[in-house]
Amino acid sequence: MANPQLAEYRSKRISADRAAALVKSGDYVEFGYCLSKPIAMDMALARRKDELFNVNVHCSNTLSKLFIAEADPRGEHFTYSTGHCSTGERQIMGTFGFYVPSSFGQNPEWFRRAYRPVDIAMIQTCPMDKHGYFNFGPTSTFLKACCEMAKTIVVEVNDKIPRALGGREEAVHLSDVDYVVEDPGACVDYYEVKSPPITAVDMKIAEYVVSELEDGACLQLGIGGMPNAIGKLIAKSDLRDLGIHTELLCDAMLEMHKAGKITGRRKANGRGKIVYTFALGSRELYDFIDDNVALAMFPVDYTNDVRVISQNERAVSINSAIEVDLTGQVCSESVGTRHISGSGGQLEFHWGAYMSPGGKAFICISSTYEGRKGEAISRIKPILTPGGVVTTPRPTVNFLVTEYGKVNLKGQSTWERAERIISIAHPDFRDELVREAEKLGIWKKSNKRDRS
Repeated sequence: MANPQLAEYRSKRISADRAAALVKSGDYVEFGYCLSKPIAMDMALARRKDELFNVNVHCSNTLSKLFIAEADPRGEHFTYSTGHCSTGERQIMGTFGFYVPSSFGQNPEWFRRAYRPVDIAMIQTCPMDKHGYFNFGPTSTFLKACCEMAKTIVVEVNDKIPRALGGREEAVHLSDVDYVVEDPGACVDYYEVKSPPITAVDMKIAEYVVSELEDGACLQLGIGGMPNAIGKLIAKSDLRDLGIHTELLCDAMLEMHKAGKITGRRKANGRGKIVYTFALGSRELYDFIDDNVALAMFPVDYTNDVRVISQNERAVSINSAIEVDLTGQVCSESVGTRHISGSGGQLEFHWGAYMSPGGKAFICISSTYEGRKGEAISRIKPILTPGGVVTTPRPTVNFLVTEYGKVNLKGQSTWERAERIISIAHPDFRDELVREAEKLGIWKKSNKRDRS
């Protein structure tokens, strides 16, 4: 570091407790997104619980413990909001935490248009580099827009964060930062997210999807057993010159890259680059990201822009859901009124992929899930569970896939949709679904009745 820069850095260095002391009752505090959530400052803010009231804290999809929630479980001092529920956040919804409905790609504009005020941004970053920048690590999303609009910016540096190259809007400069917190004791290694084991159902669904892919396809997929199954099949396939333009970078994509399938040579946007806005996965994935020029991190209003997605030929969107009704409405964020996750960028990518030349969009679900008593429950419903949220509306849905097949819903009337959707439901539920379709007036006498 040059001496003037070093002097400025030292002048801005404060403890986590001093950073927490900046917060006043009624303030809006931004913790950022997922892996950018601070640790030391969250702990320090929790220690001030009894001094504060009506402090509004926003974060999304956080993996680390939320210390303010632990200190104030009834939300008497803090109000927490999230744009996408992680497993931990799910447990506090409706008591301490509340959901912010969002279309992920629009999030930066929330801040720039001042729809979401920010009194203090408290964000975990990489240590400052020799040019005076604090890299956000593999979480860009809306962080730069938040920093642009925040009245006060405090960064909490963590030397265990991989440095993610841009793209754009991947860092904030020392000159824009008000305070720096160094707390080695609170610096934890980046949280590894291990996907569940790949099941036979995952593998079957993956086979249907991979059979639709072509050389030069540009992929978006999420995290979990099914995306990992797709990654494994692609790695072993004859597919060539695939590209990545995604919201989430995950281990399945790393596996495809190691197999030589990802070149990005045919991409219109970010040619030759793996484009993403945040990453979740293994330590190996984070090591792959660190200072890697093959990747380019962008803000979410670029990665999730339908116009940008659709410019890549053969764009492919692969996402999961909680349940689907017989007209094709997709719920991916709640079971009735019980909140599970969030809208994310599913609608943006599903729409953008279909609009691209030769593009395809897939909603993938297992036909059933196990209930609390061990019983099988169909994910295909006559109507969505009352209170369930429509994440992807029926006119947008392209392919729907279960372990029993894949169907294209584009251009299909309600009775045709019902027939196709029932054909990929679990056999044990098909007759019942036919009866319900008849009650709903979306079943013709001429429809196929062999549901075996």
